[in-house]
Parts: sequence; C-alpha cells; structure tokens
Amino acid sequence: MPQKNDKLEKCFDEGKKGGERHQGIRETKPSKEAENGHLAKALHNFRAMADFHGLRYSDWSASAAFYTLYHGLLAILAKQGYESRNQSCTFALVEHLIAKGEVKNLTAADIKEIFDKETTENLEHSTKILDIRERMQYSTQTSLAEEEFKLLKARTKELLDKIRLELER
Repeated sequence: MPQKNDKLEKCFDEGKKGGERHQGIRETKPSKEAENGHLAKALHNFRAMADFHGLRYSDWSASAAFYTLYHGLLAILAKQGYESRNQSCTFALVEHLIAKGEVKNLTAADIKEIFDKETTENLEHSTKILDIRERMQYSTQTSLAEEEFKLLKARTKELLDKIRLELER
C-alpha cells in the first residue's frame, strides 16, 4: 500500500465502506481484464468524440474527451492493483504514483490538465480538458468552435498515447 497523504487516506477509508458500491479506492490484485476493459472504454469514448462532432453535438465531444482519459487512468490503476470509484481519488492516486516513479509516461502537469480543480481565471479561454468539459456541460453552449475541437482532439490523443505507453510498459 502506498504511503498516503490525507486525501489518499480518506480515499482508501471510503474504499473500505459500502461493499461493491464504495466511493473511494481499494487495493485489488492487478487485473488484465479490468485494464483491458477500461482501455477499450477509453478508445470507445475517443471514437465518440469524432462521432459527436460529426453529428453537430460537439458539446458532448468535450465530455467524451474527459472520459477517454479518465478510463485510461482507471486502466493504469487496474494494472497497478487498484480500483477507484471516485474521480478526485483516481487523480490523487495517479499523481501519487507519478511522484513515486511508479507511473513513468505521464507527468503531474498532464494530470493537472485533465483534472485540476483549482479555478482557472478565464474558463472561457482555458485549454484544460476539465475546464472545456465543464464549460460545455454546464453552459448553454451546444458546440465547440472547430479550432477548439481540433485542439481538444489532438491533446486527448496525445495524452491517450502516453497512457497506452504506460500500459505497455
């Protein structure tokens, strides 16, 4: 079990509660089946980004981009022997594994781009994947500008490629 900070302690404590419906992190055996399942879901979501865009529902492309990367990170955790049912716990554990050198193909900056709850001063012009997703999900806007979609897709692919390299390691 990793030496945990306060956030991770709470996440692991939550993982001990609630049986199958827990809301935290649990240590498990590394699972190739779960790893492959999360990677398949990540790839499915990546394809959905383009499909939503093509159907002129690119607001949903932003959510698909976020969940592409989130399921990729869940695949990494499954490979390492963890199960997470909480987004902030997932990101905290991946950051911890990066800091310990157990995840080598991603950086803390990559994780902050995907999931950084610190307020971005200008949400409207942020390029962080979480900010784009939240702006599209919670605003009345129904489409991404073409250039923004292209940047989002390219960055999502770049980060997904890093996740896949980590899984192949």
